[in-house]
Amino acid sequence: MNYKNSIEKFIEIFKRSNLSISKFAVLINKDRRTVTSWIDKVTDIEPNKEIKDKICQTFRYPDYVWEEGCNGEEFLKSITQIPQKEVRIIDEDYQGRLKYILEQEQNRRFVIQAQFPGPMYRDSAVQKVYKTTNSSDIEELKQARIDQMLRYDYDTTEWYSIKSVLSFCFAIIGNFYTKEEKIKILELIYELFNNNYNKKLFLFDSFSRKVYGMETTYISINVKQKILFFKSPIESVFIEIRNKSLVERMHKYYSSPLEAPSHVNFLESVKIIKILQDAVKYGNDIKQAYEMINRETNYGELFYNNLSIDLQKEVTPPKPGQRRN
Repeated sequence: MNYKNSIEKFIEIFKRSNLSISKFAVLINKDRRTVTSWIDKVTDIEPNKEIKDKICQTFRYPDYVWEEGCNGEEFLKSITQIPQKEVRIIDEDYQGRLKYILEQEQNRRFVIQAQFPGPMYRDSAVQKVYKTTNSSDIEELKQARIDQMLRYDYDTTEWYSIKSVLSFCFAIIGNFYTKEEKIKILELIYELFNNNYNKKLFLFDSFSRKVYGMETTYISINVKQKILFFKSPIESVFIEIRNKSLVERMHKYYSSPLEAPSHVNFLESVKIIKILQDAVKYGNDIKQAYEMINRETNYGELFYNNLSIDLQKEVTPPKPGQRRN
């Protein structure tokens, strides 16, 4: 079938939606009678731009599905396959990946980190955590990225799970930092983010509700250029997404205090980093650190959620009036 006009395309999209006429009408904000008139071909008045845009937004179709040149097999591909121009595989060596990140995060970045601390803070404070030998070109790129991150005016928003922060500070397995290195990294992050509105640090609770992916991979969102990319399970591969609506939705989700996972706001996060730095410095354990956070901030409940059931029995319950923003 050639799908000569928008009505024929509308009918095909409706069939593939597997929805009732009433449900489909609700999704596109039209009455049932109007939708029926198109499906039964009793009118030749084609859907207007508002309806077309609503269908693309609802079903995540590219805008060009309604273009006259998009027909036949091309139209079917556009509504059944992910548009290749919106998804790109970045399969590069380490040097190529560094160049790509520097390019995408040149002026600002909005990232969800897989673990604490981010690699640039780690590498600026602790040398050679991973015992690898890199070329001089790679070392120059790494240093350029470190210099970028350490600039006072560099705009960065970063999300870390509370679990990863506590693991960094207190875990006795899977932790290759010495006490002195932990203190140095926490001090660096505190100095960078404290009283600097160019840099925002958020700590989120990944235990209070199901959160998929946020603590397993690096996600970088560039809402200005409508691009996001994330690391795939294959170390050498990045997945780049250029779907405008998806990028904006992701950014809105993590930017909204109401929609985002329960988290510590960026003003209180630096205060908690300081509490944790003192805990490590003076040899306090995770229970003592929690008690200080619960006493000195309004976010004890989020940290309480990240303690084991046995530890929760040994500490003071979260004080009333806790925030979850």
